[in-house]
Amino acid sequence: MNPIPRKKTRQITLGPVKIGGGAPVVVQSMCNTNTRDVAATLAQIGRLEAAGCEVVRLAVPDGDAAKALGQIRKGTKVPLVADIHFSHTLAMEAVKQGVDGLRINPGNIGGKDKVSEVVKACKEKKIPIRIGVNAGSLEKHLLEKYGHPTPEAIVESAFGHIRILEDLDYREVKVSLKASDVLTTVEAYRLFAKRSEYPVHIGISEAGTIHAGTIKSSVGLGILLSEGIGDTMRVSLTADPVEEVRVAYEILKSLKVRQRGVNLISCPTCGRTEINIIGLAEEVERRLSHIKEPLTVAVMGCVVNGPGEASEADIGIAGGKGTGLLFKHGEIVKKFPEKELADVLVKEVEEMARVKEAKKV
Repeated sequence: MNPIPRKKTRQITLGPVKIGGGAPVVVQSMCNTNTRDVAATLAQIGRLEAAGCEVVRLAVPDGDAAKALGQIRKGTKVPLVADIHFSHTLAMEAVKQGVDGLRINPGNIGGKDKVSEVVKACKEKKIPIRIGVNAGSLEKHLLEKYGHPTPEAIVESAFGHIRILEDLDYREVKVSLKASDVLTTVEAYRLFAKRSEYPVHIGISEAGTIHAGTIKSSVGLGILLSEGIGDTMRVSLTADPVEEVRVAYEILKSLKVRQRGVNLISCPTCGRTEINIIGLAEEVERRLSHIKEPLTVAVMGCVVNGPGEASEADIGIAGGKGTGLLFKHGEIVKKFPEKELADVLVKEVEEMARVKEAKKV
């Protein structure tokens, strides 16, 4: 199957990471630590990076948090974006501390002179700005005009902020247009994509817990990505931020937009299943979460149909009565007792990943 054609957008650079202009869709997350706690924040960034996170956003609510950014910047190579509301002073301090990007809305950080000051600092250090429009904080005049946060209102807000930066001859910009409602979000991005070539950061705002939030994000972001919209993405979950990264890659893998780590195929079980296929699949998924190489791994419950149904898998197991078959590319290799299946499969996959990675060197 041919890859999904991507909408053409301008390219910006966030530290060493390229966004838009045909670059791979970038996976982001946001720390939920206290930014003032440098050690805790760096520890979480390390976990996010290990999971595949390529850009990390940090909340900057006050001056102490802004000043902590410099120490955080020295402790990691991951591009950092400072998330700032209503304060050009905090934006200036974040730039001074060496962040790679700002998330601000130019229309609410002060007058034109203050915005100009921030833009000048960003120009000097080649720092891009993300305009982050959220349905929950639209300008009063737009709510009066449209009655509630419609897709049209969200897009109009975005272009209002864009004009402020363009009037200052600044175009190193990406844009997000988020709402907690999936259909509102999708339509806002569609409308914006028709009118602009600025790169977009996609996400469903306040999507919810790991269960509901994963579903909402998968539906909304899946629609957008399938239409070629999206240059960078965050899955917003009320959960450990590492889970946001894992879900993001599952969405990308399902659409073949990006391939990273294990693509797990597992059957839904039925009356023919004679091993603990649910527990086995969950254990295999957990123990292979560290694998970075793209490999398709199958955990099937039936020795009759398992290998055939998962013939596209690189490797897998198919259960029998207290036993299971190890197979590679649909061909049976060996039978093992049920208690050994997880260990055997994990070991084989780790070796496959090692060999695949070595071939790239």
